Amino acid sequence: MAASTETGIASFEQFLEECSKEYEQAQRQLKEIDLLIQQTTAEVERLAQRNTHMTNRLRQVEAALDTVPREDIREAYTAVLDTQQRLFTMRGQLEKLQSEQHNLARYLDLLRSILEIADRAEYEPRISEGGEPTQPLVVRIIEAQERERQRLSRQMHDGPAQSLTNLILQAEICERLFDTDPERARAELINLKNAVAATFQKIKAFILNLRPMMLDDLGLIPTLRRYVDSFSDNSGVLTHLMVTGKERRLAPHKEMAIFRLVQELLNNAYEYGHASSVQINLDMGDELVRVSVEDNGSGFELTEMLASPDADRLGLATMRERVEMLGGQIHFDSGLGRGTRVSFELPVS
Repeated sequence: MAASTETGIASFEQFLEECSKEYEQAQRQLKEIDLLIQQTTAEVERLAQRNTHMTNRLRQVEAALDTVPREDIREAYTAVLDTQQRLFTMRGQLEKLQSEQHNLARYLDLLRSILEIADRAEYEPRISEGGEPTQPLVVRIIEAQERERQRLSRQMHDGPAQSLTNLILQAEICERLFDTDPERARAELINLKNAVAATFQKIKAFILNLRPMMLDDLGLIPTLRRYVDSFSDNSGVLTHLMVTGKERRLAPHKEMAIFRLVQELLNNAYEYGHASSVQINLDMGDELVRVSVEDNGSGFELTEMLASPDADRLGLATMRERVEMLGGQIHFDSGLGRGTRVSFELPVS
């Protein structure tokens, strides 16, 4: 037992050292991102002005198709397409940088909190009923982060990345048709424009999953409403959100915690429970915020699930620890063939 404790202390000290290095590196990265955002914003503004100019030029060409040489027509279309593609790319890059900026700022806050707590407290390994150290919360958080990264990687590959590949193919088709069939090329350009708009919406939805920037501006309830609508449209799962009590802002870390819990529960209902409908109830009480998420999916035997490795895959243990760290409680209710209901409550203050 003493050897295990010493090993745990050494591992924790090593973890704190890594946190300190990570904090310094994250500070440097944030400064670099701030500079990139300034540069990218300037480029977006320049391309937007150029796009307006090129579009006006194209309208003039279209108004005089009978008198304008074919080469000038092709150059006008190519210039507009090239400018719009570059503008679309730069806007996407700017949104990505802004999302990274928000996430990195939150990450810095987390690292700062860990280092401050470590300065004030000694490490005490938690002991299970069987007398063995339990898995540290830090390990669970890291594992949960890795699972989330894998999920996002799959979504990026199957969604925006595939759509962008299709856009490149459509652009190549348009380029080849300019000399042989201008009318069909024009029709393909319209299709390409629609495809670009659809892809842009997919990327916006993907960014919303990564970091709902409107959470900082508008708060929990409006962000949840928008996310639930987006989730329902994209997944095909009929999802309802019922809000009771007085809508108001909470502490930022509690709003983020509630949003992430609901997001994770919806993802579990869709990916693992194969649910066709989900009901979310959120009550903003004077002292407590109560949330329940109930689906009609396949469900699971609760006792067996909590004791199995699949509990980590679903993030159940991490959810419980996150809620308890914020002074709240969480309850799981499920059974094979009768869906799953998860309810939790957090203190307002």
